[in-house]
Parts: sequence; structure tokens; C-alpha cells
Amino acid sequence: MSRGCKMLAILLDPDKTTDAQLDELISDPSFAQVDFLFVGGSLVTKGDMAHCLSLIKSKTNKPCVIFPGNPDQVHPDAEAILLLSLISGRNPDLLIGKHVESAYQLKTSGLEILSTGYILIDGGRTTTVSYISNTVPIPQDKPGIAASTALAGTMLGNQVIYLDCGSGALFHANSETISAVKNEIEVPLIVGGGIRSKEDAGNVYSAGADIVVVGNKLEEDPGLLQEFVQAKSLFNSKTVISG
Repeated sequence: MSRGCKMLAILLDPDKTTDAQLDELISDPSFAQVDFLFVGGSLVTKGDMAHCLSLIKSKTNKPCVIFPGNPDQVHPDAEAILLLSLISGRNPDLLIGKHVESAYQLKTSGLEILSTGYILIDGGRTTTVSYISNTVPIPQDKPGIAASTALAGTMLGNQVIYLDCGSGALFHANSETISAVKNEIEVPLIVGGGIRSKEDAGNVYSAGADIVVVGNKLEEDPGLLQEFVQAKSLFNSKTVISG
């Protein structure tokens, strides 16, 4: 998933994604620098996953990666799926139960399956994912817990680690937590939730994130895409120069 440079993903919620929103994002010249579209959410109440993917595919050839909240969000029209195990929690359904329910569907889907250790970090408020999953996020001042959790996930075979504060978080995972996790793993590190500005994205990249995910802020203001792309491009250009 990571090509040795920093990458950017946009999270699209099937409940909220519309023709107009997609058109505004795709028409922005900065959209060419977006690497992935993550599609899904902790709770999809009205949105149709099939329709959302069809809409996206009709407008762009960007790779679509399913970010599933439940087995109902598995769909073969995407390129890949983050097979999330909520390793920061102790809810057996989200460690293995839902995976058993969807195993045969996944096997025949044709999707690239990316085993992902999903770690919830406290973002300053109760988010949908923490409420639905009945999970207590790891406190921001306990980076060692996040690091050991991520390390355990990779020992169990996770191909990706995802640190998330959840949709609508007040703030993102802090630099100390991101760095502590990155220092213990050799797989790609995704960080999302609470990333609201170019400065936020730059700090997250600098701390060690390989892929930054933005969602809510672009729903509010699609024009901010340019700033997030600039943060990625600036970091990658510095890496090339220093290399």
C-alpha cells in the first residue's frame, strides 16, 4: 500500500457522498495528487454502498478501498478492503466475529484483502466508532499502550496499522503516539480522525504516518483539499532533497 513516500486518502461516507460533492472534489486540480478513496464508515444508515461505489467509478479511476463498519459494506466494485480488527478493544465481534461472518463473501469478492490492525485513540469526544464498537479509546498520554498494541498486531500478521481518533474527533493522534507506534512496526501506518488543516497533516506525516486520511473536514469545505495535498507534497519533496 505504501510506495516509500507519503500518501493521502479521502474518506467518503456513503450516507453523505453526493454528485455535487464528488464533482467539486474531482474538479479541483489537487485531486490528481490523491492516492486512494476510502469508502465506508462505522454506521451507514441511509447510504447505498453499491450506489456510492458506482457513482465514484463513473467519475474517477482513483483506487477505491473499502473501510468497512460491518459485513454489509463488502462490495466487489472496489479494488481492496481494509479487513479491520479492532485490536485496541476487547470486543470479540470486532476482533474475529464479523470476519467469520464475511469470510466466504470476501473470498469470492475479488478484492485485495489488507489485514489491518485498527487502533482507536482518544480524540477528545465520543465518536460514532467508539460508541458503536463499545470500545474505550487509548488515551493520548499512553503512547506505550498504542505502540505495544500495534506491535502485537503485526506479530499476529496485520499488514497495515491504522490509528484513528474517529470521525468528528476534536484532535488527531499526537506526535508522541504516532512516533511510538511507527518505531515499533515495519508495515504501513495510516492515521486519520481530527486532521483539520495543512499544519495538522504536516505534523502527522512528520511523526511517522505513511498515509493520512481526511474526511469530515472535506465534507465541510472541499476547497481545503489543496492544503492537504500541499502538506503531502512538501514532505515528499523534502525527503527527495535530503535523500
